[in-house]
Amino acid sequence: MLDYLFLIPISVSLILGVISPGPSFVLVSKTAMSSSRPVGIALCLGMALGAMIFALLASVGLYLILETVPWLYTLLKIFGGLYLGFLAFKLWQSASKPMPSRSNVSSNKLFRSFILGLITQLSNPKTAIIFAGVFAAFMPQNLPPFSYVLLCTLAFIIDLAWYSLVTVALSTRKAQSIYTRYKTQICKVSAGFIGLISIKLAASP
Repeated sequence: MLDYLFLIPISVSLILGVISPGPSFVLVSKTAMSSSRPVGIALCLGMALGAMIFALLASVGLYLILETVPWLYTLLKIFGGLYLGFLAFKLWQSASKPMPSRSNVSSNKLFRSFILGLITQLSNPKTAIIFAGVFAAFMPQNLPPFSYVLLCTLAFIIDLAWYSLVTVALSTRKAQSIYTRYKTQICKVSAGFIGLISIKLAASP
């Protein structure tokens, strides 16, 4: 068991990373308050799968690939910034629209929410660099068996647990009542925050 102690500092680092505010947190919060809990959980599953994909890519050396081919990293940042900018625009547009009905939760709506969470998580290549940095800092040179499986599973569980907690907390009637009252302001602030992140992502070196 001592061979797997390196998973503890990695888990702590990933937890600190996931609870820091970002576009994923904003999107989960808004979805939880404006939609049904199942739709919010579907979004969380998409986020968690995105984190697991980043963990897998980091494990196989994505950092070295991006360092070797810098234009690829620049391209990923630009596309990520454009997607987040589009997401911010859609949020701003939704500020003036009436509240959608929460009575019907179709499988199609759940799937769309899942895909939205996945794409939003994968839209920031810097997250992959963070994963790679954390793994490089704490992974031993000789990995014990099933380490890659455990790392990907940890990334999935940590993201799913945190965003599900946020969803459960903000999908209460009280939270949704507050959202209904201040929907326009919440959507515009969320759009502005994500818009700033998109500009920073696309323009940063």
